[in-house]
Amino acid sequence: MRIVLVEPSRAVQRVMTEYIGREHEVLAFSEGQKALDRIRCDDSVRTLMTSVHLSDISGIELCAAARKTVGAHRPFFIMVMSSSEDYSLAVQALDNGADDFIRKPPFAEELRARLRAADRLTLTQRELIKLASTDPLTGLLNRRALFGNVAEACRAADAGTALSAIIFDIDHFKSVNDRHGHEMGDSVLVGVSALAKTAATIVGRLGGEEFCLLEHCELDEAVAIAEGLRRSIADLRFPPRDGFGITCSFGVAEWEKTATPSTTF
Repeated sequence: MRIVLVEPSRAVQRVMTEYIGREHEVLAFSEGQKALDRIRCDDSVRTLMTSVHLSDISGIELCAAARKTVGAHRPFFIMVMSSSEDYSLAVQALDNGADDFIRKPPFAEELRARLRAADRLTLTQRELIKLASTDPLTGLLNRRALFGNVAEACRAADAGTALSAIIFDIDHFKSVNDRHGHEMGDSVLVGVSALAKTAATIVGRLGGEEFCLLEHCELDEAVAIAEGLRRSIADLRFPPRDGFGITCSFGVAEWEKTATPSTTF
């Protein structure tokens, strides 16, 4: 498990890294803001350990900022440490997003045991997030998760980032199920999804045989992406080599901040 440790004392950093470095990867920081920047850009960080008293922002403020940064779509555990006897700090930490509060300096075995618990919890969180956001057949984002990504992408587009959407469906998909069976129909969906995954940053299954891709790019580039995907799908065979082929119909739109998005087919 990758852990961000925030502690102003270099000596304490070394001691705590020795405590837990045999079981986990530790990234040590003296300042809260630098730690927050690392958490923001590194999705592999699953645990934040922070002292209450830091040089730039308080550990309580760091708790709240880190919890807001990771949101609900990333497994994350926050442990706050303090040598103070003020128990109200524990209440403040927990109310601001912490999952655990421990006395400093901690007992080595207790600290390692708490981090093992954090490891188990975040692994469970990761699996639950995956189940809640992924289409079980294709591995793409499900409709709910896709719409969440759409909302975030549109906010970025409103701020000036280019955004285009590609929507497509499999032509005459019902006839595939009728002629070849639903198992073969599932194989078609999986094969098409595997190609779609490589075509754009955000790819989801709207439902049935309908799919949506989002990419932060201009319309011309999105059209090229759609055309490349259309050709790749047309080359597929089910089963491979000597099987039947399929086609798809595409629509491409670019986000326009103050007007109705333009569309081309």
